[in-house]
Amino acid sequence: MSMTSAPGGKAEQMRAKAQEMKDLAERTSDPDERKRLSDQARRLKEQSDKESSQDTDRGGLDPQ
Repeated sequence: MSMTSAPGGKAEQMRAKAQEMKDLAERTSDPDERKRLSDQARRLKEQSDKESSQDTDRGGLDPQ
C-alpha cells in the first residue's frame, strides 16, 4: 500500500513538500524566487491543512 492511500498520507506528503520549498526559499538569494517559493510553500501548506481536515471529516480511520 502506498503512503498516499493511507489516511493523512497525501496531506503529510504535501506538508513535507511545503517545508522543502520553504527551506529552499530561505537559502535562495534572488528575492523574486524567494517570494515565489515562499508563496508556493504557503499554498501547499494550506492545501495540506484542508486535505487533513477532509480526512478527519471522512472519519480518517476505517471503522471496525
